[in-house]
Amino acid sequence: MWGFAGGGKLMEKGKSVSMVPDMIASAEMMLERWMMNDGKEIEVHEEFRILSSEVISRTAFGSSYKEGQHIFGMLNELMIISDRNTFKMSLPIISDLFKTKDEKDAVSLDQRIADSIKEMVKSREAKVKNREAAGFGKDYLGLLLKAYHDEGQSNKISIEQLVDECKTLYVAGQETTNTLLSWMILLLSIHQDWQEEARKEVLTVFGHDKPPYADGITRLKLMGMIMNETLRLYSPAYSGFMRDVDKEIRLGKFDLPASVQFHIPIMTIHHDPDIWGEDVNLFKPERFAEGVSKATNNNPIAFMPFGMGPHICAGFNFATNEAKITIAMILQRFTFRLSPGYVHSPFPVLAVRPEKGVQVIINAL
Repeated sequence: MWGFAGGGKLMEKGKSVSMVPDMIASAEMMLERWMMNDGKEIEVHEEFRILSSEVISRTAFGSSYKEGQHIFGMLNELMIISDRNTFKMSLPIISDLFKTKDEKDAVSLDQRIADSIKEMVKSREAKVKNREAAGFGKDYLGLLLKAYHDEGQSNKISIEQLVDECKTLYVAGQETTNTLLSWMILLLSIHQDWQEEARKEVLTVFGHDKPPYADGITRLKLMGMIMNETLRLYSPAYSGFMRDVDKEIRLGKFDLPASVQFHIPIMTIHHDPDIWGEDVNLFKPERFAEGVSKATNNNPIAFMPFGMGPHICAGFNFATNEAKITIAMILQRFTFRLSPGYVHSPFPVLAVRPEKGVQVIINAL
């Protein structure tokens, strides 16, 4: 779910188009709503769901959240069905004859999602055909359409691949950022000392009024430490990854035969005291002070919230930059503390969500 089938290369090609202004514009809209609730309780998980949906729509599809919200709603339903059936086994022939309600709903949702995305494609193609637009656009959908229409090119994709890429970006791009932001706000609400230190860093780099910019984002060292520790404690890909073994290989003390799959349990690895120390369950961003490679007890590849190597999620930079921008803009404008009504309820639905939300009380600076 968290890797893009072919979108990584396409996103690399679109790097020249900065997504930072769109991220800032979307965050500004959210923070304007927050300002009207100064001194009150807000539920940030829902706020970040709207924000991340808006950002994905703006940067990837050139549309507003409202125009794409029906797709987000259907994908959310499909995610829930998929998650609760992850470890259920289907028997050949029998499962074809006797489909469960979940299976029927999943097929229907998948078709409706595909139809909606194809309508977006047709609309973009029609504008080009009618000369209302000079090209397919430089957003993610535009890059996919270019690859779809490039006859004879090595990166040509089918309409089915285009639809799958859009679905993956919608889900992975939204869900990863949404949950990351929610848990970061929770942890900074509890650990006020880290919230204050992060605010000092943000104000040093950007001041009170200057919007975040690309070079400044890379200078937010404390923010990076806080983000990494959040990703360790509440890993987006909580269930881990499956990997195929192409040929017989020795992995540590195990001999793995060819043509098998093995499971990498990310949450287990991220909470292993032998790797991270006896304080493994504590929020300690300082463990990343010298970088990821030195955060563990001699196991530099044990931190993999987005996967690693050639299969790392292509949305990694997208999600982390959006989170840094959003948190920086919040720290410029507000202090926040955990509401007495908050109930801790991590709930795994592909990513680890706060099932009952994250309620905080905000105060404008």
